[in-house]
Amino acid sequence: MHAWPASEVPALPGKGRDLRIHDTATGGRITLDPGPVARIYVCGITPYDATHMGHAATYNAFDLVQRVWLDTKRQVHYVQNVTDVDDPLLERAVRDGEDWTELAERETALFREDMTALRMLPPRHYIGAVEAIPGIVPLVERLRDAGAAYELDGDVYFSVESDPHFGEVSGLDADAMRLLSAERGGDPERPGKKNPLDPMLWMAAREGEPSWDGATLGPGRPGWHIECVAIALDHLGMGFDVQGGGSDLAFPHHEMGASHAHALTGEHPFARAYVHAGMVGLNGEKMSKSKGNLVFVSALRRDDVDPAAIRLALLSHHYRSDWEWTAQVLADAVERLARWRAAVSRPDGLPADALVEEVREALADDLDTPAALAAVDRWAAAQTADGGTDEGAPGLVSRTVDALLGVAL
Repeated sequence: MHAWPASEVPALPGKGRDLRIHDTATGGRITLDPGPVARIYVCGITPYDATHMGHAATYNAFDLVQRVWLDTKRQVHYVQNVTDVDDPLLERAVRDGEDWTELAERETALFREDMTALRMLPPRHYIGAVEAIPGIVPLVERLRDAGAAYELDGDVYFSVESDPHFGEVSGLDADAMRLLSAERGGDPERPGKKNPLDPMLWMAAREGEPSWDGATLGPGRPGWHIECVAIALDHLGMGFDVQGGGSDLAFPHHEMGASHAHALTGEHPFARAYVHAGMVGLNGEKMSKSKGNLVFVSALRRDDVDPAAIRLALLSHHYRSDWEWTAQVLADAVERLARWRAAVSRPDGLPADALVEEVREALADDLDTPAALAAVDRWAAAQTADGGTDEGAPGLVSRTVDALLGVAL
C-alpha cells in the first residue's frame, strides 16, 4: 500500500533540541534520545469515515514529533498501518449496501488526499492489515505453541497472564480495563475465556464475512492488536522510540499490543514511550462515529477553507488536551494565518533568530504548540507595528513555520 507525497521540509540554521514528551506508561515526561534514525509507529485509521478532525488532530501531533526529530538532524523511520478489515468497516459496508473493499479503498484514498493537503509527512511504510496477514499468521501460531494463546470454538485468544508486564502501559486496574474492553471492541463477557480481558488474535471464518488462509489456525482473519504488532516488529523491531495514537488507544490497543510483543520476543519494552493525543469534541460531546457528529477535513476543503488554517486550528490546542471544535476556533485560525502571511510578505523585517529558538524550545517541551504559536504571534505583531531592516527575517520565519509547524505561508 502506498502512502502520500511528502512536502519539502526546509532546513533551518543551527540544530533543534531533543524532545521531552509525556509517556503514558510512566505518567511523566521523558527525554527521547534516539539514535541517528528515530523510530515511530502510529496507529492508522479504520477506513470508513476519513478524515475527521479527531484523526487530523492525532496525526498532526505525530507529524510534529517527526519535525522535531528532523530538526535535530536525525532521520525518521515512521510506520503507520491501515486497518482495512475489521468489524466496524464490515458493518458500515453492510449498512450502506457497499462492497467492503471498495469502501476501504475509497476512504483510504480520501485520507491520503487530506494528509497531503495538511502537509503531514508520510510514513516510510504504510501497511494495510490485509497485506500483513501472511506475517500475522506465524506470530499467532508462535503464541499458541508457546502457551501464550489458546483456542475457543475455533477462535484464538491471547492470554494476558502470559505477560508479567501486562497493565504497565495504561496503568488501569482490572475493573476499569473490563469496562473499556466492552466499550472498545473486546468481549469480556464471552464464556470460556481464561480471563475476561483476553483479546482475540485470530477470528475463525464467519459466514458472509471475508476470511483468509490461516495455515494451522484455519480460515479466518486477524484480531486488531496483533495486526499492529506484526507490522511494527517487521519494520521497526522491539524497543522503538514512540508508539502513538489517540488517547482511546492506550487501552486496550496499546496495552494488548505491548503484551503480544513481550510474549513473542521475551523482550521489554515494546516501545520506549507511549504517546497519546487528546479527543476532539463538537457541541459539548466527544466527536465520534457513533454520535454522528464528525467534522471532516475534506468537507472543509470543499468549502474552500485553506488547509493551512485547518492546521493552525489544530495547533492552537496542546496535543494532549481534550478540546472542542467550533466555528470560532476555525475563524481564529483563518485570522491568524492572514496576520502571519501579511507579516512575512514584507521585503525585510525584525530579526528572527530568537524566534526560531523560541519555537524550537516550545516544541521540545512536550510539543507545546500554543506557546510556539504565541511566539510567532508576537513577532508578527511587532513586525506589523514597527517593521525592521533584516532582509532575511521574513524568509526565515516562513521557513521556521513550515519546517517545525507544517504551515506554508
